[in-house]
Amino acid sequence: MDQTILAKEDDAQLMLRYAHGDAQAFDLLYSRHKAPLYRYLLRQCRDRAVADDLFQDVWGRVIRNRKRYQARAKFATFLYRVAHNCVVDQFRLRTRRHDDQSEPVDETSDSLAAPDAERPDRQLADEQFRAAFQRVLDGLPDEQRAVFLLYEESGLGLDEIAEITGVGIETAKSRLRYAVNKLRKALGPAAEE
Repeated sequence: MDQTILAKEDDAQLMLRYAHGDAQAFDLLYSRHKAPLYRYLLRQCRDRAVADDLFQDVWGRVIRNRKRYQARAKFATFLYRVAHNCVVDQFRLRTRRHDDQSEPVDETSDSLAAPDAERPDRQLADEQFRAAFQRVLDGLPDEQRAVFLLYEESGLGLDEIAEITGVGIETAKSRLRYAVNKLRKALGPAAEE
């Protein structure tokens, strides 16, 4: 099929095409979702090696379950539900192993952020803000951090985030509100910029 026609199809249609053997449809889905999905996973687990493994696991599960996919919701909802479940499984595994030797996200924040302004004072201020933001984000309860990151990284609505995390929409709203309020309170005026 012509790539320009394929590029105009929505994600659910592309996934259905992939389920029927169209590898180009998968390539397009992957290219659309790889960056935000990876950022979500990295910010959730705060360890580049674990995020790499989870990223592969998520796409592996998408591939393995392609024949069972049904377009009942957005593809992104399906994808982030798989990702959320992989993260939860990883947290459970980590808790069982007591493996807490993660690479701090502070060391990887440069690769996640947009290009810095050229002025050294602005670069320093931006770096300090990112470090403070990451500390506050890390301090959020897991449920609030998950909802906040899904909202920020995936572009999904609260109803879809509620479905992904397995809670009611009001609970998802509440978790997002608490997370945003804690971030604003901790970061002060800099959070409003």
